[in-house]
Amino acid sequence: MAQLATPGGGAPNAEEVVIEVRNLDTYYGTRKILKDVSFDVHKGEIFVILGGSGSGKSTLLRHIVGLLKPSAGSIKILGHETATMGEEEWQPIRRKMGVLFQGGALFNSLTVGENIALPLREYTDLPEATIGIQVRMKLGLVDLAGFENLKPDQLSGGMKKRAGLARAISMDPEGLFFDEPSAGLDPIAGAGLDELILRLRDTFGMTIVVVTHEMESIKKIADRVIMLFQGETAAVGPLDEVMQVDHPKIRQFFERHADEEKVDPHEYLDYLTASGGTEH
Repeated sequence: MAQLATPGGGAPNAEEVVIEVRNLDTYYGTRKILKDVSFDVHKGEIFVILGGSGSGKSTLLRHIVGLLKPSAGSIKILGHETATMGEEEWQPIRRKMGVLFQGGALFNSLTVGENIALPLREYTDLPEATIGIQVRMKLGLVDLAGFENLKPDQLSGGMKKRAGLARAISMDPEGLFFDEPSAGLDPIAGAGLDELILRLRDTFGMTIVVVTHEMESIKKIADRVIMLFQGETAAVGPLDEVMQVDHPKIRQFFERHADEEKVDPHEYLDYLTASGGTEH
């Protein structure tokens, strides 16, 4: 593993650690998915989990938010050891976390406003008038003011992601977790979501963990990254330092994305036309 700076991948005397992962192992049957993964996430930073398909990125995120239990190792969130916690013990911590998975996970039978109000109604005793104010505030934060009465299927893909984000922040979480937030979005919608992520970090000091393979997004939002390869830690640290690590799979990951960025759109259109509109 190429480890940059401290064991947590930060600078000496680093900021307050809010997530600490040590020696994490995970098996699916006899197959080892995560192997001795260790890193820290600091308060108020955007920490990005990188890696190719099948590297264990989403599995790692699901461990952090308590949806999976590790086979071995330690996960501490806000000083609490969560790897061995039961569901009842998890609840107070989970209320301090907002999670947005790829699909946004909105209930189509509810309006956008009702979706955002759901956690507030379930976990607080706030009166309905206050919940309504909170819903409108959160929609305003994600640039969806006035959309509370629409159903999710009336929204575009980017708007659904933003509505899902509004629900994820409805309880004013200390930590926010994203799994491939730009998946299925066009470049403009993806860039808009990146701006929202930065705004939440800068305005509210949220600690944010993002799983993504979108290079433009990574360059724009990441304070630090962890690079996984076949379930192991290849490197942890600031993006510019990780990109310089002399590791063949790290070079391959970043060079592949660099090559993709150099594709001429006119040449690509000519290629698709010549091949009958199918990319092989």
